[in-house]
Amino acid sequence: MSEASTTLERDGVSPEALAHMGEGHIAYVKQVRSEDVPDLFPQAPKIAPGLKLFALHAADGTPIMLTDSREAAIANAWSNELQAVSVH
Repeated sequence: MSEASTTLERDGVSPEALAHMGEGHIAYVKQVRSEDVPDLFPQAPKIAPGLKLFALHAADGTPIMLTDSREAAIANAWSNELQAVSVH
């Protein structure tokens, strides 16, 4: 067991409960490289290497969409009634 999960459990939040927080309400935007797209979005068409893209993920990490602008990812979150947060 890691130190983080020990702390979470001691404070009353299990790692499983933490993984479900924000589901259906929170999404996160993460900058990704085009080289990472096949791992995140296996169904995506081949994309040229070297591009900076933005992925929108559900709170549980499920990929929702891929775009070339942070603003488009946030707009998609809002249109789906999700609060978007950024991950660096």
